[in-house]
Amino acid sequence: MSTQNEKWLNAESRKNQIRRLEDGREETYFGFQRVSVEEKSGKVRDHFNSIARHYDFMNTLLSFGIHHLWKAAAVRMINLTTGNSVLDVCGGTGDLAILAANTVGPEGRVVIYDINRAMMLAGLHKVAKKNVEQRVRYVQGDAESISFPDEKFDAAMVGFGIRNVTNIRNGFREMYRVLKPGGKMMCLEFSKPTFTPFRWLYDIYSFYIMPRLGEMIAGSRTAYTHLPETIRMWPLPDELTQLLKGIGFSDVSHRNLTNGVAVIHLAVK
Repeated sequence: MSTQNEKWLNAESRKNQIRRLEDGREETYFGFQRVSVEEKSGKVRDHFNSIARHYDFMNTLLSFGIHHLWKAAAVRMINLTTGNSVLDVCGGTGDLAILAANTVGPEGRVVIYDINRAMMLAGLHKVAKKNVEQRVRYVQGDAESISFPDEKFDAAMVGFGIRNVTNIRNGFREMYRVLKPGGKMMCLEFSKPTFTPFRWLYDIYSFYIMPRLGEMIAGSRTAYTHLPETIRMWPLPDELTQLLKGIGFSDVSHRNLTNGVAVIHLAVK
């Protein structure tokens, strides 16, 4: 695999890096770096430990605040109703969970599920500030082995986190398992910009400006080099649609945001 910074993987390479784990291989990728399966989980944990304190500020800075609009649109599209139970996989500092908690009301429940304790702790003050503490619960755990019984939730969502799961197919399978029949899954993820000149600008911004800002503000150039690498290895919308259908989801659809920089994926169990 080429490690040229601006390289977007071709379709076959994207399929292969998912297939490796399905074939029982013990190696995977952390960004463009090939690592063992066991090593990746530690690297992901260290990655988020290093940026947890600055995570929300950096998201707003690097996206020019647009990530708030993306998240609001994503939660609206799930069409949650009062009293729903919602699982926020890789929920981190709780942006999606807060939006969902406001929608499901006092009778609803939202569980922030994340393997990284530092990220959840970094978002506690936001949940308290929004006055939804009684509706939000926290569980630390692995997205590939969700510690809830089958058919527990009305909706499951994941925002900008599933890329870091070692086996993304297992992560989506687990979301499918814990959903009630008719339950909805939403995945908000980065993707490949559709307009070529804009994509060139995006590449320059991703690989030259973002790492420099990450080094200056968050103290980690590596963390903000890893981010654009994982995006370039992620399945494109149509490819992810096929993956979700293969798991068993129906009514799979997606909506591009900001020229395809981010994509909302929806599916039903």
